[in-house]
Amino acid sequence: MDTDLDTLAVALYVTADELLKAHPERLPLRPKVGFAPRISDAEIVTLSVMQALLGYTSETRWIRFATARLAGMFPNLPGQSGYNKRLRKLAAAGTLQWIGGALAQSVSIADDTVWVADSTPVECARSRETVKRSRLAGWAQYGYCASHSRYFWRLRLHLVATLHGLPVAWALTGAKADERETLSSLIDGRQTAGQTLLADKGYYGRAFEAGLADAGITFIRPARAGEPPRDGGRFLKPLRQRIESVFDTFKGQLDLERHGGRTTAGVLARIAQRILALTAAIWHNDQTGAPILRSLTAYDH
Repeated sequence: MDTDLDTLAVALYVTADELLKAHPERLPLRPKVGFAPRISDAEIVTLSVMQALLGYTSETRWIRFATARLAGMFPNLPGQSGYNKRLRKLAAAGTLQWIGGALAQSVSIADDTVWVADSTPVECARSRETVKRSRLAGWAQYGYCASHSRYFWRLRLHLVATLHGLPVAWALTGAKADERETLSSLIDGRQTAGQTLLADKGYYGRAFEAGLADAGITFIRPARAGEPPRDGGRFLKPLRQRIESVFDTFKGQLDLERHGGRTTAGVLARIAQRILALTAAIWHNDQTGAPILRSLTAYDH
């Protein structure tokens, strides 16, 4: 099997089509009467992953490109409006997230016993006028980003991943949401006995750490000011860079900060689309025996 975008698209389409036919309950509800869609949900999923990997942040430009270059693979391409509606419905129903989880479970590193956790800002607006008229009001919040040294009106993407960058769980919250509560909710209900979790010093608190210990998780974080040295600290620095590099992949190669979402459903769809794209690339690299699982170079052209 080749490591290129066309091969990934075919493999993803076949896999997504089989998954959705076996689990129709994972699809958005559709009226029993009316016109049947000419393009399948598996094709929309595949198109969305290709869009993210090729770096098209504009759906209008993407559909124009797909019509000119991909009509042989997708003979029933919708217009921009139809594509947008279908993609938002798939994200709102959790279909994109579920397919990503199914792909992740079939990767050879899915049972990795070391997880890394962190969060990163997802900018939604800067100017006051944009904030006033945005439909994200009530969800997005002002927050300070130390890495950019400025305030943003934004959301926050919380991520748990393996050391190879395979997404395990994620959530999108307001900028001021408690990171510890969000992380606890992300791992709640998962098989966590024997896992090691690495995070930064912001994930502190006796009750929080006790909850992780009760779940069978070995938690490693840097010592805060005034705390004695913590166990495992010598392993933390090189491994903590893994989660930063995963966020760098999202922002540098998958255009996370240029998502273009203007509504709650729009932002959710675009974030889910990018996380699915990274998961699909890792899945395909694993299937083809690529040496670097998180490499997207073969799929960006």
